[in-house]
Amino acid sequence: MNELVSVPSKKMGRFRTRRTINKLMLGLISAVSLSIFSLILALLYTIVRKGLPDIDVHFLVGLPEEIDAGGGIGPFLWNSLYILFLSLFLSLPIGIGAGIFLAEYAPRTRSMEWVRGAIESLASVPSIVFGLFGYALFVEYFQIGVTILGAAVTLALLNLPVLARVTEEAVTAVPSTWREASFALGATKTQTILKTVLPAAARGIVTGVSLVACRAFGESAIILLVGGTSASGEMWDFHLLSEGATLPVHLWYIQSEALVADAQEIAQKTSALLVVIVLLLSFAIRFPLWLTQRKKPR
Repeated sequence: MNELVSVPSKKMGRFRTRRTINKLMLGLISAVSLSIFSLILALLYTIVRKGLPDIDVHFLVGLPEEIDAGGGIGPFLWNSLYILFLSLFLSLPIGIGAGIFLAEYAPRTRSMEWVRGAIESLASVPSIVFGLFGYALFVEYFQIGVTILGAAVTLALLNLPVLARVTEEAVTAVPSTWREASFALGATKTQTILKTVLPAAARGIVTGVSLVACRAFGESAIILLVGGTSASGEMWDFHLLSEGATLPVHLWYIQSEALVADAQEIAQKTSALLVVIVLLLSFAIRFPLWLTQRKKPR
């Protein structure tokens, strides 16, 4: 009888021990996560607090000064948005299409596994390598110099592997039963992908688009090598063969080589503006999806 009683007691003791360990690990992970989150918030607050209150309209649309104080960042801000739009215009259809092909149409063969491995490898390549490739292609081979066009195409190449991989993972995560139900109702392969699979995978795809857009907007190595370090003397320059320095490159130039008296103030305001735009860009990309999901009947 004593042995029968001791067995449940031992199990209860192990259960309490495991539950205690789980609580300790949960508390430790929560504390580490909260510390990292607080550190990031403190860093963002410090950057924004130093520069954001001093930003005015003249700073946003004004032309930069080489020596005198009081210059603006208008051409650099425009180039950042212009190059971002061009790179997304080139990379989104190809990257998302490649991800859909790999998830839905590509055969499960050894050669396709090599393709997937190559895409994963390219997604982890540092941006400076893409910058050197863009420099060799556009500046050295085609002899067009440092241009907005070269920077946009090189940024698109940087975005493609990430978009393809994220899209493939999002589409693959959709349950196969959803596809089978769509086929059972008489839908074709294309209709199933457009009407069933892509809406279900939209959250993951939008996350990938947000990731590459924010990364491209804050990219400096590629722009420095392929886009140049200066900008046009006009605010709205649509010429694709003009130099295309962006806000991150301008920030680097201000901090390292600028001769203007208010270089430190310009750097602080540019840093704050970069943080705010990246946050707004991420929100703007996700907002339509959030709004669409809110309107769906529950």
